[in-house]
Amino acid sequence: MNKSCCNTRKAHHSDEFKKKLSNRMSRIEGQVRGIQKMINEDNYCDDVLTQIAAVKSALSSVSQQLFEAHLNSCILEQIHSGQDEVMNELKETVKKMLK
Repeated sequence: MNKSCCNTRKAHHSDEFKKKLSNRMSRIEGQVRGIQKMINEDNYCDDVLTQIAAVKSALSSVSQQLFEAHLNSCILEQIHSGQDEVMNELKETVKKMLK
């Protein structure tokens, strides 16, 4: 049995890629805490909404990067090994991402 990333349900990204995503997620976490503080301090709604839009954009960027990596690694590996059922999983993932 092939012990690739997706057969064991684990990714196998480079340390550099994981560090990049982890750093970005830490910054997003800080932005979310900042939004919470803005709400608690009664900041002007437009300013809070602008920060929320920035977080949504940042999360979208991380999601796109991870999805591309997923396509180029796990999905491609499974297709090459004849695991066509991965296409159903991919369709579901795309549906979730488009919500």
